[in-house]
Amino acid sequence: MRAQRLDPRVFKVPIDRIRAGYYSDKYFTRYVEVLKKDDHHPKVLYQFFPRRDAVIVGIDEALAILKMCTGYYKDEEKADSLFKELLKAERELQDAVYVMDRKEIEKANRKRWDLRESLNNLWVDKFSEIEVKALYDGEEAKNMEAIMTIEGDPTYFGYLETVLLGVIARGSSTATAVKKVAKVANGKPILFFSARFDHYWVQATDGYAAFKSGADVVSTDANADYWGAEATGTVPHALIAAYDGSTSKAAIKFDQYIPSHVNRIILVDWENDVIGTTKKMLQSFYEYVTGEKYREGSPLQKIIGPGKNKIWGVRFDTSGTLRDVSVTPIGEMSLGVCPELVWKARKEFDSMGLENLKIIVSGGFNADKIALFEKLKVPVDAYGVGSSLLKEKVDITADIVEVNGKPCAKVGRKKADLSRLEKVEY
Repeated sequence: MRAQRLDPRVFKVPIDRIRAGYYSDKYFTRYVEVLKKDDHHPKVLYQFFPRRDAVIVGIDEALAILKMCTGYYKDEEKADSLFKELLKAERELQDAVYVMDRKEIEKANRKRWDLRESLNNLWVDKFSEIEVKALYDGEEAKNMEAIMTIEGDPTYFGYLETVLLGVIARGSSTATAVKKVAKVANGKPILFFSARFDHYWVQATDGYAAFKSGADVVSTDANADYWGAEATGTVPHALIAAYDGSTSKAAIKFDQYIPSHVNRIILVDWENDVIGTTKKMLQSFYEYVTGEKYREGSPLQKIIGPGKNKIWGVRFDTSGTLRDVSVTPIGEMSLGVCPELVWKARKEFDSMGLENLKIIVSGGFNADKIALFEKLKVPVDAYGVGSSLLKEKVDITADIVEVNGKPCAKVGRKKADLSRLEKVEY
């Protein structure tokens, strides 16, 4: 086996809603409805593929959905009624949670679980009667290459096509974008800072996709939910603002109250003078840690490093509409976090004996900008990348290519080479 698949329980699949077709396109639920009412049960081979070269992520989540939702309700009319009651109970629970009414919460929760149990008692699990083959999350696939197949009776799983395509498309889109920046970063850490640019529901999927394709750090605990890492963060502009615009005070307070194992990374562009602000911050931090007055030549290197009472790195996040005061005004290339800014800062820090102070850059970075920095050998230690990682789009398509063991596909499609796929077994 080439890798381990994630346990289906990791994904918190909304089982009842998916089984009820709540997230499925109507044409898929009606397609299955027709087959059931006609008592028509062909054996089909479904084939999933990307519409461009991509890093494939979302397979394990798709498998979890298949594992829990392949089958049917033996009394669909009753199941439909119970599901509507379940939705109502969930709204009642949400209302009770909103006002923190414990009695109503317990009442609604009991009702909800009774309904879920009744629904589950009606469910006929048919996962063992289909055969699934697939790549592993994090593997690369070519345009139109098969990444997963499902073989069996479509009345058991055909209605799932929408959600299966969606989870693979989302994960693969994020993973493909992250892989691009990881490839051009020459091994330097990529900090995945995309959470603020999309709905919080997708953070776990995006963070896992980023991890599988080369990101080293994520910014929210939800980003790390599937693989158990700890989110990392720097001092934000908001903390600096809360201390009256003092980067120095914000850095000191951060060090005082944040757990000692966290590396202190300080944002230093508040005054649009990253070199000057870094110097002031380090001098104040030196006095705070040592209790000594800073003087020219004081050993600032003593406060550089990982953990408490140290500064591990500084982050440059200069707006793309501004020019840092240390940068020569020679056009648009002088705006934002530009190569000249980092070169000047590195030279100044090194002259002060601060060779171990890391420089992290963020703000408008994408694969092209990172590639340029690396081509110019700009002395960056890590890249923070945000919204650009959510702009890639990988479409995933599924087709039936065989029916009852015989080729049957629409014009232009056919059964692909399936040799890379591995049978899924739990």
